[in-house]
Amino acid sequence: MTDLYTVLGVGRSASQEDIRKAYRQLAKQYHPDLNAGNPGAVDRFKQVSAAYDILGDKDKRARYDRGEIDATGTERTRFEHAYGGGPGGAGGFGGFGGFGGGPGSGRFRDIGDIFADILNSGLGGGAGPRQAHGSAGAGPGARRAGAAAVRGEDVRLDLPVDFLEAVRGTRKRVTVPGGGALDLSVPPGVADGQVLRLRGKGRPGRAGAPPGDAQVTVKVQPHPLFERSGNDIHLEVPVSLAEAVLGARIEVPTVWGPVTMSVPKGASGGRTLRLKGKGIEAAGGRGDQLVRLRIVLPDRPDGELEALVRDWSARHPYRPREGGDWSG
Repeated sequence: MTDLYTVLGVGRSASQEDIRKAYRQLAKQYHPDLNAGNPGAVDRFKQVSAAYDILGDKDKRARYDRGEIDATGTERTRFEHAYGGGPGGAGGFGGFGGFGGGPGSGRFRDIGDIFADILNSGLGGGAGPRQAHGSAGAGPGARRAGAAAVRGEDVRLDLPVDFLEAVRGTRKRVTVPGGGALDLSVPPGVADGQVLRLRGKGRPGRAGAPPGDAQVTVKVQPHPLFERSGNDIHLEVPVSLAEAVLGARIEVPTVWGPVTMSVPKGASGGRTLRLKGKGIEAAGGRGDQLVRLRIVLPDRPDGELEALVRDWSARHPYRPREGGDWSG
């Protein structure tokens, strides 16, 4: 089984910030948008993203380190955890497995519970109107076994969502307890950690009681270029010395597609330009995209450029650090 730390190129003692930095670097290197026609890079991006989905979450990482889940996020049974076995068959979605009541769950239910489950086995796919009235649907067999009408337990699932999917909205298929699958609508602008509730898609109720809900926690994957702050998007864009000095019109990416932006003459490195309405969709409108300029010089020294700057600076001296507290 693949070691997730090896995939991200970090040691097991790496901090969460180190893991995040490693992921961003690799994601930027292998992102499909930057590697068109390179299937190897696309596969590598998928591996890196899957590894970060587990190691980037402190709770999942701890469970992985303890051997409770494997490199795919699949739940291991307690026997496998204790004796070093391979991944178990009790897997769930995003590492939440073990919803069955078999021996792997480490507990046995009494006869009344088992009998009630048999009578209510048809409730797993959702609750109809007649199931929402407590014990009214309980059969005589359940009463003889002493089973009380109990609402089903809620279940919690993790849903990894691509950064741009979270911005624009999407539909995702999730697996719920019992092996069923359904399409979930992810609204535009959903935030990392936001919980979406699927009513009636949790554990079955007992003796006619309604099932619980599925609580789906959205895990927004970092993007190699964009960062979100509230409803604004932040982006750093490299510009040449000529573009910064003379001004230019350049194409920059946004979460809604590329746009043309004007770089004003004499723009300094670090200057931030605002693209209105190019951020996250919110009530009453969209946020903005804030573009920070980064001046990039040629990779190799250029004697002509050096001579030009040396001559210019001798005739036009200026002190960019004057007026600030640069003495330390």
